Amino acid sequence: MAEVMNMKINIRQEIENDHQAVHRVIEDAFRDEEMSDHKEQFLVERLRKSPAFVPEISLVAEYYKQVVGHILLTKIGIKSEQQIFPSLALAPVSVLPEFQHKGIGGKLVQHAHAVAASLSFKSVILLGHPGYYPRFGYRRASEFGITLPFDAPDECCMAVELTENGLVGVKGIVEYPEELS
Repeated sequence: MAEVMNMKINIRQEIENDHQAVHRVIEDAFRDEEMSDHKEQFLVERLRKSPAFVPEISLVAEYYKQVVGHILLTKIGIKSEQQIFPSLALAPVSVLPEFQHKGIGGKLVQHAHAVAASLSFKSVILLGHPGYYPRFGYRRASEFGITLPFDAPDECCMAVELTENGLVGVKGIVEYPEELS
């Protein structure tokens, strides 16, 4: 159990019985987001069926057995001229509106990073809010020589090393699974 702003939050691997609650969490979390297509919940459903899905890093946050948050990391590659480096994409992290700004999203990110590192993943790439993710070690992906395959503001394209020097020598273009395209 993690103590978050005087709340007892349990973070655990998502199970099939959580899918309906996770759908609602994602839908509610992104309902008022201007930079959203409001279809993130369907993206997660597609990713669960994808070869890129890693069940151990599809996590939920519970508050008294109610699912109040979710995070998903899926496999991607970073393609250079010579090879493809394995990595992960963070998409999305969601917390019910009434539970936002209490540290739950941060605990989900930290826990997902720890699980991913334990599974020998070395990095995570994301397209996200530049005011939020740097607190978890994210830096501009361009600083590592990594680009995304679409136009997006440079400050929103970020990467983090899960292990020391996890992105040393890794340069290239992110290749997403078709479910994320």
